[in-house]
Amino acid sequence: MARYTLSDDISNLISDEKWLIFQDKYDNYLNQKYETIFTLTNGYMGVRGTLEEGSNDERPGIFIAGIFDKSEAQVREIVNVQNWLGIKIYAEGNYLDLDKCHILDFKRILDMKRGILFKSILLKDGVGRVTSVEGYRFLSRCNVHRAGIKLYITPVNYSGVLSVENIIDGTVVNSKENPKERTKHLRLIENAKLDEGGCYLETATRDDDTRIGVGSIVRIYDYANKDNVVRFRRFSYLGEKSVEYLEFEASENNPVEVDKFVITYTSRDVSKDKLKEVVTRELYDFASEGMDKELLRHTAVYERLWDVADINIEGDEDADKALRFNIFHLMSSVNANDPMVSIAAKALHGEGYKGHVFWDTEIFMLPFFIYTYPQAARTLLMYRYNMLDAARENALLNGFKGAQYPWESADTGKEETPKWGVDYLGNQVRIWTGDIEHHITADIAFAVYEYYRVTDDIDFMLNYGAEIIFETARFWTSRCEYNEQFDRYEINNVIGPDEFHEHVDNNFYTNYLARWNINKGLELIDFLKEKYPSNYKTISSKICLTDKEIENWKEVMSKIYIPFDRERKLIEQFEGYFEKKDYVIDKFDENNMPIWPEGVDLARLGDTQLVKQADVVMLMVLLGEEFDEEIKRINYEYYKKRTMHKSSLGPSMYAIMGLKVGDYKDAYGSFMRSANVDLEDNQGNTKEGLHAASAGGTWQVAVYGFAGMYIDKDGLLSFTPWLPEKWKKLSYKIYWKGNLLQIIITKDNVTVKMLEGKDEELKVKINGELISIK
Repeated sequence: MARYTLSDDISNLISDEKWLIFQDKYDNYLNQKYETIFTLTNGYMGVRGTLEEGSNDERPGIFIAGIFDKSEAQVREIVNVQNWLGIKIYAEGNYLDLDKCHILDFKRILDMKRGILFKSILLKDGVGRVTSVEGYRFLSRCNVHRAGIKLYITPVNYSGVLSVENIIDGTVVNSKENPKERTKHLRLIENAKLDEGGCYLETATRDDDTRIGVGSIVRIYDYANKDNVVRFRRFSYLGEKSVEYLEFEASENNPVEVDKFVITYTSRDVSKDKLKEVVTRELYDFASEGMDKELLRHTAVYERLWDVADINIEGDEDADKALRFNIFHLMSSVNANDPMVSIAAKALHGEGYKGHVFWDTEIFMLPFFIYTYPQAARTLLMYRYNMLDAARENALLNGFKGAQYPWESADTGKEETPKWGVDYLGNQVRIWTGDIEHHITADIAFAVYEYYRVTDDIDFMLNYGAEIIFETARFWTSRCEYNEQFDRYEINNVIGPDEFHEHVDNNFYTNYLARWNINKGLELIDFLKEKYPSNYKTISSKICLTDKEIENWKEVMSKIYIPFDRERKLIEQFEGYFEKKDYVIDKFDENNMPIWPEGVDLARLGDTQLVKQADVVMLMVLLGEEFDEEIKRINYEYYKKRTMHKSSLGPSMYAIMGLKVGDYKDAYGSFMRSANVDLEDNQGNTKEGLHAASAGGTWQVAVYGFAGMYIDKDGLLSFTPWLPEKWKKLSYKIYWKGNLLQIIITKDNVTVKMLEGKDEELKVKINGELISIK
């Protein structure tokens, strides 16, 4: 930190450098990128890394999981709720504006080990006064309703009156920078001064009257003796802003300590009539107790989480830190205690994709939680179970049976995909994903089974998971169309993972995973009938599943068409794909991202074989045991040359498959591209929020790719690792069947240790050899 940092109070809190992400220069052009990178979230709430003082080109955002509203927007979107970050500082009545003062020193540090955002700023105003502002903020992982900001303000070369404004700003809007989409989702309910000091601002969503109550209070002390220094306090009702002004005398080079305590509750947490009472009581309890105790409880939670989730890469500091960054944001974004919310594609880090939940959660993020935080994984799947009735309704509205999950989901489980968007040229185009990108239904079934086979959580499967798998299998059976000419079942008019191609027939990924879904439903029926007959009777009775219908499942499943060129051993991404105009990618930009081949018409990408992201390759990663090595290699090499990676979801899947087929050089490059997608902003849209799927994919590359971990056909945990040249050692922990294992991989050896276990002995495979661990 800067030379005015109070070492005892701040520096000693900061972790070792491997845990730290730095910003060493203030540049308002980069404000929004760093707001995403420095977002703090505790699963309940996310707060973008906006500076408390405010700055130009900022995009502040505070988001609460489960708080959605439509109003004039196209669809329901996550609400940017009242902003409580504001602490404006005045020296002798002059606002210390970052964009007008001369910044002598600037540093911000995200401490990923402890979930704390530090800052140190040295400002020189227009008349030569130099002021040091340093401190930190956190969102408690222990009590998710609490947040704290601690600042030390030091007049370096002057004495005089300093003052601060404590602000809760209810004027916030969504799509602040886009007048075409800008929406005000909140109406003011109450702006109040609290009896014992502090501000209270209560708002309500316009459609559903969901209440959000925020209270804050500021305490200011002399640093040396901790006595109150405030000599004047004034509350102001400024429309939708609740503002408390505090003034005090300060002497040269003597710091004052400014503590801001914040409490947030919504009517999802407590009844509307109790909201203000609960916020006020909790606020004064927090302020009375002080910030330090809550900070200790908060960091203790992170310590427990990191004890399992951390991955260490020895010999490659850049990869080690980048991977840790992705793990930190994934781990921070889940609320294991709320089964009515999930993790959005942009997590709680921004308004991108309107805060909606996609397949990103189940296919890209969930594996991390399954192996490191099973309780959270179960909660994320419970969100899908709790939205099962909405999925059934969605299927019915579209003329199908069973459960059809929406492409984009919010708080109701209904389809929330916008109907209109813009293409790469800025033209308004119809968005068809919500209508025909149906593979998400099989993705969710896949995730349910993946959770079960890793955890053996039979309670979940019997009470929730089986019902999801049966109802999704039922959907696919009704979605398939019989082609009498070829005696086969087809799934026509869809979009696969590659969204360059719309309205295609028999997309390989969709058809193959639909067949898997139906087959898994049939296997599960046999399993339940044999092992848990009473549970099967309950489920089949509840969803009206008959033997006649099950026979129909078998018929459809056995005849689903899978497009495949047997002669070339090439999987056809969809029927007719090989007839499209062929372009091969051979040029890359400074970020190693593909450059559009010469002559491509960006308005007609569907007429080409160019691919947006992993599609065929994605399926071969998910169901790797079903494809031989030659097919994997041939298809990887073919589609790699045609994939534009216009989604952050692609590089991780290509890295994993590259390692399976021996493309080690490009696998490492893809891993680093995925790991740095936000740190380096290599997609150019980090300001919109975290690339949460890429974060999950990065973890998968480390564990499924370099560690070579997979579950073989016999259900055994297996390892066939390959480490990049610089990597001396890769070590991590996972939960497997209720046992906590540590895996240590070097160039020459793989060690699997049981740290905690319910089993006396486990069998695993290392490079094909069966071994026992105790």
